[in-house]
Amino acid sequence: MDLDIGKQIYDFTEQVSEGAMLCKSGVESYLKGNFEALRASITCIKDTEKRGEMLRRSIEQDICLKTLNPKSRSDVVQLLEGMDLLIMQFRDLVSQLDIESPEICGGFHADFKRLLEYSIEAVEADIRSCRACFSNIHSFTDHIHKVTFWNRQSRDVSIRLQRAVFAQGDLTLSQKMHLCSFAKQIEGIAEDAESVADRLKRYISKRTG
Repeated sequence: MDLDIGKQIYDFTEQVSEGAMLCKSGVESYLKGNFEALRASITCIKDTEKRGEMLRRSIEQDICLKTLNPKSRSDVVQLLEGMDLLIMQFRDLVSQLDIESPEICGGFHADFKRLLEYSIEAVEADIRSCRACFSNIHSFTDHIHKVTFWNRQSRDVSIRLQRAVFAQGDLTLSQKMHLCSFAKQIEGIAEDAESVADRLKRYISKRTG
């Protein structure tokens, strides 16, 4: 792998990580009722998404011009697209909070924050795995299995949270469905991270097989 492309991939994954942190900040701001801070996070995530998109296109262009064979090019492009989707997931989550303004009672705050934390951990494990692919392939296995672990943790919290929501007697059915849709949306981030991990595994298998 060309060293310049490896550096660009590092910079690209930095945008994914920044998007995750901005999303976390935005959700926490929403739970505190600080809607101005939430909207500031949305603006920052959109800027991060634009930088990530520019980097992704630059990497794809370099890949086409340099030494990778056609099959490897396709694998890397699909991998980058999967990582790019994660930034979009973070943007969509905070944007939907701003648009829909779900009523999240204090008793659910801890689990919503924990659910997002676990989903972000899955993404961060993806990021470390992706960087290992293009810099230190021997450390790849140190990180990739953690994506599955955090995805499972996310799923467990999501199920527990949804059960708690439906057990809450003072909520209407529409309120329960609304809250559960956000729980599923956050869980979906970890699931998408697992899909990226699967692509990473296939790419590594082809490189080392």
